[in-house]
Amino acid sequence: MNELLGKKVVVTGGSRGIGAATAIALAERGADVALTYNSSPDAAARVVKEIEALGRTAYALEIDAADAVAVADGVARAADRLGGLDILVNNAGVGAIGPITDFTLDDVDRVLAVNIRGVYAAAQAAVPRMSDGGRLIHLGSCAAGRVTSPGMTLYAMSKSALIGLSKGLARELGSRGITSNVVQPGPIDTDMNPADGPFAAAQIADLALDRFGTTSEVAAAITYLAGPNAAYLTGTELTIDGGHTA
Repeated sequence: MNELLGKKVVVTGGSRGIGAATAIALAERGADVALTYNSSPDAAARVVKEIEALGRTAYALEIDAADAVAVADGVARAADRLGGLDILVNNAGVGAIGPITDFTLDDVDRVLAVNIRGVYAAAQAAVPRMSDGGRLIHLGSCAAGRVTSPGMTLYAMSKSALIGLSKGLARELGSRGITSNVVQPGPIDTDMNPADGPFAAAQIADLALDRFGTTSEVAAAITYLAGPNAAYLTGTELTIDGGHTA
């Protein structure tokens, strides 16, 4: 359980849901963690406290994920406070569900700012500070591989862009042993998309497995990609979607 002992990790959007589960799972394996959050300081404080109870160092930084300059600065500050950077988990993201005619261009800009521009900025800030053999892990969506219902156009577009970003980074950084991969969750039981919510039944109908996934299941996949056994896995997508794309 100590395969990540002493590794320095930044998790964006790490105060709730998949991000919080990932930050804690990485700390359980020995990592020190800096997490960013936007609007949930109490939740971020709880995650920090839980990590510190494991005997690891933890920091929380308030950052607007739509502000690429602030994101880049936050990653740089986090790496400085941790004393280096080995792993970046680009988890911060925003949903966008509705007909294409319902979204203004301001709405489009907001979604792309968080889901693409902020991710790019975080990676750009991380790369010069990252140790050789480091890990870049980006949270996408199974909607990038298969869109099963109307209203997903903007969201699917934004998450599909992460595949190109990740593959490009894999090629660019491979000589340093740095890997870059996308994790693509399906329906996961979170505050944003609860397993007992009004849209859950329709989502479950599209799955091979008759249930939502859990944040801990996604976190387990991320910790695998962060660990030594995934050193030869780069430029690919790891889909955790209960058979959504089967």
